Amino acid sequence: MPSNSVREGSRAVVLLSGGMDSCVCAALAARDHDAAAVHVSYGQRTEKRERSSFEGICDRLGIRDRLIVRNDALRAIGGSALTDANIAVPESQEVGTGVPVTYVPFRNAHFLAVAVSWAEVLGAEKIYIGAVEPDSSGYPDCRPAYYRAFNEVVKTGTKEGAIEIVTPLIAMRKADIVRLGLEVGAPFDLTWSCYQREDRACGVCDSCVLRLRAFREAGADDPLPYAEVAAGSR
Repeated sequence: MPSNSVREGSRAVVLLSGGMDSCVCAALAARDHDAAAVHVSYGQRTEKRERSSFEGICDRLGIRDRLIVRNDALRAIGGSALTDANIAVPESQEVGTGVPVTYVPFRNAHFLAVAVSWAEVLGAEKIYIGAVEPDSSGYPDCRPAYYRAFNEVVKTGTKEGAIEIVTPLIAMRKADIVRLGLEVGAPFDLTWSCYQREDRACGVCDSCVLRLRAFREAGADDPLPYAEVAAGSR
């Protein structure tokens, strides 16, 4: 646990989807700051399950200040398998080299806008987001250049210009994120990564396969229940 002096001296907002990467970020933020967590529901397929994960992770990490926001724009805009029931979520082996259909157009900008606004109200100095570039699905809003540019927007578009978006996991491999999470006590048993199911993780979508592979390479057991496991994922 962080010392009281650290917690009282600095505030941070963490974007907490309920997934593995954001959970590790939440554990880091709670360790080093007086953390507040924000969750954005946007009509995604696993919306209810992700919100449940958000609440459980906050409870486990002792994060009291929470903000849950609904964004109807992303569902209305569509164009993603996560928000449009007419677009099937592909299995991992069906994902090619381009940006996959599970990409939600410019989603992280919507999330960051909420987090920055709340950070201004709270007087928070940092915003944690679990963006990852290696071992990811290749989303363009998870690249380092994106966050460098967004920090410039925050610097010029806020009252004090002192809020910083931090991406502590962005250059890490997924297996290393698992190891870090275990080290800092991230409650992986409460997280949810599956793109299409809320009862048992499907085990075959890109997010499930990346997660299973990460736990296997880290030499750890994934605590989530799976409906099936793709060949080579475990």
